[in-house]
Amino acid sequence: MTDLSEPRRSLALSDSDGSVDPVLVEIVAGYLASVEREVETAIGRTSRSPMIRDAHDYRAGIHDRHLRKLTGRSYSALVHPVARDYPIEDMRPGDVFFHNDVYLSEGGIGHLPDLCVTAPVFHDAGGGPQVVAFVQAFGHHDDIGGAVPGSMPSNATSVFEEGLMVPPIKLWDGGVPCEQALKIMTRNSRMPDSLAADLDAECAACLMGARRMAELFDRYGRDLVEACFDAILDNTTDTFRREILTKIPDGTYVWEDYAEHDGVDEPRLHTQRITLTKVPDEGGRIIIDYTGTAPQAKGPINHCGDYADGNFLKKWLAPILRNLADSPDRMAELDVNEGVVPLIEMRFPPPGTLLTPVFPAPTNARTFVILRLLGVLAGVLAKAVDGRMPADQETIRYTGLYGDDANGQPYLMREVLGGGSGGRYYADGEDTIHVVPDSRNLPTEFSEARFPFVVERLGLAVDSGGAGRYRGGCGYEKHIRMLKDAHFMSIADRSILACWGVRGGRAGKPFDVTVDLGGPDERVIDALTDAEPVAAGQVIRIRTTGGGGWGDPLERPYDEVARDVAWGKVSVEGARSDYGVALQVVGSDVEVDEQASGQLRDDMRRERAERIASDGDPFFDRGPGYRRLSGGAAYADVDLI
Repeated sequence: MTDLSEPRRSLALSDSDGSVDPVLVEIVAGYLASVEREVETAIGRTSRSPMIRDAHDYRAGIHDRHLRKLTGRSYSALVHPVARDYPIEDMRPGDVFFHNDVYLSEGGIGHLPDLCVTAPVFHDAGGGPQVVAFVQAFGHHDDIGGAVPGSMPSNATSVFEEGLMVPPIKLWDGGVPCEQALKIMTRNSRMPDSLAADLDAECAACLMGARRMAELFDRYGRDLVEACFDAILDNTTDTFRREILTKIPDGTYVWEDYAEHDGVDEPRLHTQRITLTKVPDEGGRIIIDYTGTAPQAKGPINHCGDYADGNFLKKWLAPILRNLADSPDRMAELDVNEGVVPLIEMRFPPPGTLLTPVFPAPTNARTFVILRLLGVLAGVLAKAVDGRMPADQETIRYTGLYGDDANGQPYLMREVLGGGSGGRYYADGEDTIHVVPDSRNLPTEFSEARFPFVVERLGLAVDSGGAGRYRGGCGYEKHIRMLKDAHFMSIADRSILACWGVRGGRAGKPFDVTVDLGGPDERVIDALTDAEPVAAGQVIRIRTTGGGGWGDPLERPYDEVARDVAWGKVSVEGARSDYGVALQVVGSDVEVDEQASGQLRDDMRRERAERIASDGDPFFDRGPGYRRLSGGAAYADVDLI
């Protein structure tokens, strides 16, 4: 942490052009990142629930007094609903605000388990303390009430079934917690102690972050710090316009993808469509038009995206644009803060769609929409730039167990397991990634010590990554043996449809859950389920999605396929059927039969040419599940270039 014990004002605005000293801009940017990390670390060390403490499904954000997000490591909620309901001039030191109401969050909250706390930052320049910034924490919590444990009923038809809705309230007033509000919230939760401890941790961490931010203003003064904020955001705007948007040819491009089920109706294609227009005015910007998106679902897959001109969605989707950077290293350097907002215009359909649901439509499984939108943007960009974008990935789904433990006490275990990312034009996809930075699967040692089950396997799901010149990343395979009767729950998509491959790459394998693996009652269960009974002794096998492949799998070098088999990512049969590579495994050695492999690939190319002549040659491969839901079509019209 930078020493702020003595004021320092030698770094000042330039006399020549009015710009801020770039050294000071870097100091302030680094300081913001440090405060953000310190807030997150404090939450992780002092919270109590497995979802927050161990899975790390939370993130912090720092915003200025204009409500602009300054930090760019991860997405966060918005300050807008707090400032809307509580005038900034009436706030005072020690205040902490809370909200989780989806329909009153300006699009910053997607479902009720996402709880958000916000602490204003104050600076006194002689006229009394004034709000100069905000520190916010936003995370997914185990239970906020509702019809089922975990507050995510898979067949909900109303938000009232999903838990306690709290519009923006003042949870701490001048440093004093509102015990009445805390009593109401914890009374509605099945995990009251964990919820109370998590909220306490998050409020305390945000207040600590507010103190750290106040020290920055005390050292350099409000004018200089705010000038640095402007410079940080302007740098992001200029960098994305210069390095990213210039890679997109001027024109209009259309693509769509789908959620497969909503928990109420039978599985079908719930369309999410983007029409992307790159316009050259003002140095370049893009228009994202969601016209053609399907009507709101009866079940809980809706997302309120159209508030505040799509401010949240702009920052949520913008990381996809980084894939257009000149190199992976450069991509990693690009922050996504409020500076991307002026570059993106969003146009939403009228109320009543998946992205513009009408209250009280349910939203707890809104990941089926907002995660899919990441892929739709990647797909439409792939059409614009001749495929130089990653293939598809699906990196979040909720699984869990609940019942009574060995002492007869109720328990709830929720987990957010990642999946494989898509192959890229220069590299394979990554295995088992998680969409939230620093999030992870629950540690086996912790799970077995706290819950009545044994984790018998946690590894890669073999053959789950889509075949390609660059293979899709593998998903998880996890085996859980129950020690007591319990109920299993799952909120997951991509169990029928798969993560698509691009430019000849094949789709990855979808999500699936099998109960009583190898037993007399073995069964594959629905990906949306609230209370699947699992008896003591039965094994649950969870396989998460593999990423889509990129490029022709028959162009993947033999030695890379053999290495995948040696590493347990591809089976011998998968090497043969997906890549046309004949292998012999002798002990730990994997040997390629080059003559047989050459003949295999010749035969596969000939069969493919015949298929293309008959069915066409789509730019994307959606996997066999698409044919099931599309009425027999192998691909959509928008899949053609």
